[in-house]
Amino acid sequence: MTFKKSFKTSFKALSGAALLFSSSAAFAHFPLMHCVSVGEAIECEAGYSDGSKAIDSRVIMFDYDDNLIAKEKTDKRSVATFKKTAEEFYIVFDSGHESPVEVDSVEITEK
Repeated sequence: MTFKKSFKTSFKALSGAALLFSSSAAFAHFPLMHCVSVGEAIECEAGYSDGSKAIDSRVIMFDYDDNLIAKEKTDKRSVATFKKTAEEFYIVFDSGHESPVEVDSVEITEK
C-alpha cells in the first residue's frame, strides 16, 4: 500500500469517527414532565424526549421558599401523584443527566 492510499484511508476513518462523535449530541434526549390536577391530587407524568418513560424516578414538590413539601417516585406508568396543597408550589423532575424540569403550580391545569 502506498503512502497516498494509506493516508486517504486513515483520513476517511478519522473523518467518519469525528462526525460520529460530534453528532452524538443531536441524539441526546432530555427530560420532560407534564402535571395535571385530578380531584384532590396532582398527577405528574415524567419521561424523555425520545419517548421513553421515567419509571421509578424521583419527583419532588417544593414551596416557593424552597422547603420540601413531598417526595414521590414515578410508577410503572411513569406518573408521580401528590396531594393538593393550599400553598403555592413547584414540582421538579431531575433525571440527573440534563437540566431538571420544573412545573410551577400556576401552570397546572384541570384534567
